Parts: sequence; structure tokens; C-alpha cells
Amino acid sequence: MTLFQSILMGFLIVCAISVSFSKNLLNSILIYMSYSLIMSIIWVCLESPDLAITEAAVGAGVTSILFFATLKKIHAIQIDKEKEEKADQKEAESNE
Repeated sequence: MTLFQSILMGFLIVCAISVSFSKNLLNSILIYMSYSLIMSIIWVCLESPDLAITEAAVGAGVTSILFFATLKKIHAIQIDKEKEEKADQKEAESNE
């Protein structure tokens, strides 16, 4: 195993541990995407391009989009306008 592959394996371990300790769902999805992309690079290093393409497409692409859509449906992701309105309301309440 080369040094590059060892570094990638280290990143995989860090991603796996950090996603389990992350409290923000959006950050968890982004960490999962990075895990999948690192895994696809490892598949390329192992000379398996078909698995690499599948991992990148399904793991980082389709699955992440489904996670984002689910978070949007359950209102776990707030739009910036909603955040600004809530901040304005809190500021107006504190000024009174």
C-alpha cells in the first residue's frame, strides 16, 4: 500500500468518526459525500474504475440528493430568508 492510499484510508476513518459525532444533519450529509468521493478515489487506485464511477454516482450523487430532498421536506434545512426573518424578529423583540 502506498503512502497516498494510506492517507486516503486515514481520511476515510476521520470521515466515518466525524459523521457519527456531527450534530448538524447538513454537515453529516456533506461528510458522507466526502467519504464517498474518497472511497471512489481508492477504487481508482485499486484499478477498479467501474466501482469508482458507481461509488461517485450513487454514493456522492444520488444518495446525497435524496438526503438533501428529505431534509428539505422535513424542514430540517431552513432557507436563508427564513433565518433572516427569525433573526429580525428576535432583534425587534429584544429592542422592545
